[in-house]
Amino acid sequence: MNGKIQKVEAEIEKVRAKITAQQARLRELEQQKTELENTEIVGMVRGLDVSPEELATLIQAIRSGKAGGSPVALSAEKEDLEDEE
Repeated sequence: MNGKIQKVEAEIEKVRAKITAQQARLRELEQQKTELENTEIVGMVRGLDVSPEELATLIQAIRSGKAGGSPVALSAEKEDLEDEE
């Protein structure tokens, strides 16, 4: 085989190896980001002073559009839940 072709093939293999390594690194970083986001979400949820049932109700209200998602709307929703008890 031609020496130039061999050099190009060798370069192709180097690039493929680098791409594979970078894809693995990308997957690791994406996983790390997801874990950090989950930790942040758990921290925010734990910071709320609501029971799991109240939290579920709040989430359902947000999903159905009954609560605007603003802190004022969420606070009003929480007060409504407390009044119902």
